[in-house]
Amino acid sequence: MDPKMTKPVLAEFLGTFTLVFVGACAVVVAGQFGVLVPAFAHGFAVLAGAYMFGAISGAHFNPAVTFALLITQNITLMKALYYWIAQFAGAILAGLLVGYLTGGFGETLGSINPNSDFVKVTVFETILTFFLVSAIFQTAVHKRAGDFAPIAIGLTLTMAILAGGPFTGASLNPARTLGPALAAGNLSYLAAYFIGPAAGAAFAALLHTRLLK
Repeated sequence: MDPKMTKPVLAEFLGTFTLVFVGACAVVVAGQFGVLVPAFAHGFAVLAGAYMFGAISGAHFNPAVTFALLITQNITLMKALYYWIAQFAGAILAGLLVGYLTGGFGETLGSINPNSDFVKVTVFETILTFFLVSAIFQTAVHKRAGDFAPIAIGLTLTMAILAGGPFTGASLNPARTLGPALAAGNLSYLAAYFIGPAAGAAFAALLHTRLLK
């Protein structure tokens, strides 16, 4: 690996670990306190992570976000591959630790509703990820919000989880789903949480690059 990539890759690992660890812990107690807890936990985690690591890596913390930047040529393929490895590694470690520390996730996998229909989950995750990546492009990529970009992005994630959390868990992030899924030992619903975020990220990236730049 190029030595110049060491810091960005480490930042993506730590940022994704933070997001998944905090988010998954919040989901564990969501049954008692409701969707507000995971919604704000994820939003604050992204907000904090962006301010901590944004200047180093761009604070993707999400393979779908990296994919959006890749297809719009805002990141090279090699850098995207390194980021994906770091993001999934951070998410898996976080999922395993939260599973161990809290006693596991049951069948919720820490981020999903296992009783949801595959097509509905995919559509929900597509739409919600579209919102998130739209906020990222308009505030961070196009640099229209300055230092307030992390706040806008964090609040958009909070909004998305408040809307979709009761229906799909509102992951919007393949790494966020995979880490807890591995810890729970259930990968049966994983496909929708890869397809939906990838599609939503692609739609948003192309729209905000070609028409709304």
